[in-house]
Amino acid sequence: MTTFALTLAIALGGVPSPGVQADHQHQETTRRGDAVMGFSHEKTTHHFRLRANGGEIEVTADDAADQESASQVRGHLRHVAQMFTDGDFTAPFLIHAQNPPGADVMAARKRDVEYVVEELPRGARIRITTESRAVLAAIHTFLRFQITDHRTGDPLTIQP
Repeated sequence: MTTFALTLAIALGGVPSPGVQADHQHQETTRRGDAVMGFSHEKTTHHFRLRANGGEIEVTADDAADQESASQVRGHLRHVAQMFTDGDFTAPFLIHAQNPPGADVMAARKRDVEYVVEELPRGARIRITTESRAVLAAIHTFLRFQITDHRTGDPLTIQP
């Protein structure tokens, strides 16, 4: 449902069903994400993985020949890793129109988190690690939110 159709339905007294609201929210998250990240969700695949010592954010171009998207992904993830290292979680806020759960702890305890970017043939991955139990819980909360809001289908449990 477009923003116009959603607004019209509400104005005419109709209340969108929870499914329609969720679809609209996901479309808006995707639209904002494309603008903030500088590449298309339609040409890339996102994964968020929980690990015993933290987790991973991985984005790859769907087409091996699409080196433009792969390059854009690498640049974005390098930028995000530096922002997160500095305790700056503005990008996720702009994408999700809210402060993702866990981000506040990750920002406040930035010295307890390490972000390492690894280039992949089709994109890149940020490995997020910590030795702090409190920060680990925040990282897992943050990644679970990403999995759910981006609808990646990744497991919400810790993977080996």
